[in-house]
Amino acid sequence: MSLATSRRLEVDLGDRSYPIIIGPGIISTAESYKNSIRSRQVMVVTNETVAPLYLDNVLQALRGFHVEQVILPDGEQYKTLEILNSIYDALLSSRFDRSCTLLALGGGVVGDMTGFAAASYQRGVDFVQVPTTLLSQVDSSVGGKTGVNHPLGKNMIGAFHQPRCVIADTDTLNTLPERELAAGLAEVIKYGVINDISFFEWLEANIERLLARDSEALVYAIERSCRDKAVIVAADEKEAGQRALLNLGHTFGHAIESGMGYGVWLHGEAIAAGMAMAADMSFQMGWLDADEQERIRSLLQKAHLPVDPPAEISAERFLELMSVDKKVLNGELRLVLLRGIGKAEVTADYAASALQQTVAV
Repeated sequence: MSLATSRRLEVDLGDRSYPIIIGPGIISTAESYKNSIRSRQVMVVTNETVAPLYLDNVLQALRGFHVEQVILPDGEQYKTLEILNSIYDALLSSRFDRSCTLLALGGGVVGDMTGFAAASYQRGVDFVQVPTTLLSQVDSSVGGKTGVNHPLGKNMIGAFHQPRCVIADTDTLNTLPERELAAGLAEVIKYGVINDISFFEWLEANIERLLARDSEALVYAIERSCRDKAVIVAADEKEAGQRALLNLGHTFGHAIESGMGYGVWLHGEAIAAGMAMAADMSFQMGWLDADEQERIRSLLQKAHLPVDPPAEISAERFLELMSVDKKVLNGELRLVLLRGIGKAEVTADYAASALQQTVAV
């Protein structure tokens, strides 16, 4: 697919607005990058899994630039300050200046770490997102959230730093393991549950096509997800209000990731179980009816995703892990709960007994 026939939408942030380009084959096209890279120096950051698959394609598209590369180990367990330092080491040893561009080639871990390096290197340089997993194409590459994990909490060290462009090549999904594809569908489903019931209904009818990697269905789902997120980000870039809705399932899910050890559960798997827990808690509070709760659980299960938390984490440990979440404000834990499918809201006004029952599975 040429760039002319790909899908394109805009994240509207005034003079920091940027395009999201979606379609097959665009990772290898020089035209994809030409308006987003303003300097001669480009540092490509990728990982050991993605590099053999796509690094040469990107390097070919970037001929004419001074390109260096850093290859990180693959996995959530490596999303640390220690590994982040290897990006700074590469930038400094290559004498990259403050006009350079970092390019993130990989999934959410690579994107988050590269974005944080770009936000902090010489107090901020450009970066471009080239996400290669479904989860990163529909979620982490869009919106400017960057960071690394700490042993006491996920993404607790980071910054908001918007990319210059997001290039989502759907051909990269052909090499994605089935488990990773399913994990990405968790974030796709999230958009329907939050505020897009017609998309949720489309997903109910088309989940098998997505699992079969039907190209037309994938492009539609990615574009619809990115469009839903772009609207929310444009309205609330720094998560002062509405953007917090995107955290549906994340407070529960981050507790699962931290409690099990980063990388044991994939991020999307933890978010899927977290969404099911949010639906359960909403049902207990009388906000969500039983039929809607079952529709959410059923769609997640059809996507080959877990809907129950791991038995290894006790209720007490769950609450402890949730207490250090970024959604805690003034000592109050805010949760995203549901008044119905497509009707999410952020609240700290919930019955403690409902939360206790939800984590005591």
